[in-house]
Amino acid sequence: MADAAAGDTAAYLAEQLAKSTGYKIKVHKFEGAVTKGAIVLTSQDADATLGKEGYSLSVKPEGVVIRAPHSAGLFYGVQTLLQLLPPEVYSTNVVAGVPWVAPCVEIRDWPRFQWRGFMLDVSRHFFSKAEVEKVLDLMAIHKLNTFHWHLVDDQGWRIEIKKYPKLTEIGAWRPSVGFDFPSNSTTAYDESGRYGGYYTQDDIREVVKYAAALHIVVVPEIEMPGHSTAALKAYPEYSCTGGPFEPQLTGGIFDGIYDPAKEQTFQFLDDVLGEVIPLFPYKYIHIGGDEVPKDTWKKSQDCQDLMKREGLKNEEELQSWFTRRIEKIVTAHGRRMIGWSEILQGGLAENAAVMDWIGGGKEAASTGHNVVMTPTDYCYFDFYQSSTLVAEPKAATWHGPLTLSKLYSYDPVPKDFPPEWVPHILGTQGNLWTEWVPNLNQAEYMMFPRACALAEVGWSPQSARNWDDFMRRLQVQAKRFDSMGVNYRHTAIDTPEADPFR
Repeated sequence: MADAAAGDTAAYLAEQLAKSTGYKIKVHKFEGAVTKGAIVLTSQDADATLGKEGYSLSVKPEGVVIRAPHSAGLFYGVQTLLQLLPPEVYSTNVVAGVPWVAPCVEIRDWPRFQWRGFMLDVSRHFFSKAEVEKVLDLMAIHKLNTFHWHLVDDQGWRIEIKKYPKLTEIGAWRPSVGFDFPSNSTTAYDESGRYGGYYTQDDIREVVKYAAALHIVVVPEIEMPGHSTAALKAYPEYSCTGGPFEPQLTGGIFDGIYDPAKEQTFQFLDDVLGEVIPLFPYKYIHIGGDEVPKDTWKKSQDCQDLMKREGLKNEEELQSWFTRRIEKIVTAHGRRMIGWSEILQGGLAENAAVMDWIGGGKEAASTGHNVVMTPTDYCYFDFYQSSTLVAEPKAATWHGPLTLSKLYSYDPVPKDFPPEWVPHILGTQGNLWTEWVPNLNQAEYMMFPRACALAEVGWSPQSARNWDDFMRRLQVQAKRFDSMGVNYRHTAIDTPEADPFR
């Protein structure tokens, strides 16, 4: 039974239960009276103090009642109800012989942070629309609510821009999978054998709609001014050097950087963002800004002349000047800009938010800017999961490892953070860069169970976390993964690490 605010969530629950139990559950309108034996989803008489995503859940012999002041809370209440049922409830096929019962409980629950994110890099290796939607499904059951879609980088441009068709005709493809992977490690080839792919604007709309039904917002990232080799291979006229541009397929930082001294560069980026932004209704648009190879600007006489005209002392201030211009474009389209730590260099744009991966979070928060905490030490899922590298598939080696226990110990609020700055920490996010992740099977292995720890970091108070209890619950989560066919890292669950809080 569901009221108007819960209709979609009730249909979602009925569909999920039907897959595994075979029960054909009908959804009826809730009129205010709880019917015995029913599952009730309602906003009536919900506690407003639970906030946008909080809920209460009551399981009694006579029935189940989930109340929440908002639809997101009802959805998360349903996720908790599913977790109370036997793990086989997550099966995509009907499972016989399972007693579909849940323990009697009374739960009041709400998240610590509003931004509980996961980033998937689809530039280094392309993931199909169906694969992205599976990632969203897995995020939803962990109550992760922000999908950061890294659509653009040196190795591939993944989003259709109708005014600039060469971005996908040329920038979305390369000769091989690269990164020392065999050709059969992926299936993302076109009919001529080129590796890559892209999403049409209709694909993007469908993914955004799919995510919204799971109460996940989507934040696109369009990298600039660096990490832009794929774009400049297609349109070299917006570079300082004119090319040629061929992305290396071994990782690293490349010379793909836009020319800020050309006014047509900003017209190009305005046009691109003018097609990207309407596809993504959430307020934040990510513009990258990291690892800009500024030697190109140092060697460019036009850039040096621009710096003199604008009174800029160095190339860091030139990047800030560039970023401020982009912020005006983003703002003109009714959105807010967010970028990596480096957008602080040379001065932070007025309304920008910072995604702190190498520092700067404190500085940004101290000046009233919002921050997503995603430091390399705790949030980079491309790192090895163990110091025993020979037992693991190839992964990033420039930092790490990021073990499950280390991630679980993470507190996004630094210990010395003044209380008045804390509201500017929106939350935290895990990032899966995919240089060494050529397919979804490997992506799942790198995500889980570390994303389980990330989910708890984002949702639960630091004081409520208990490693032994987490590991106990993870044994059950593993059975859910088995039912779903998720390729998680078994070793992390079978061989517990030391308690990070001792």
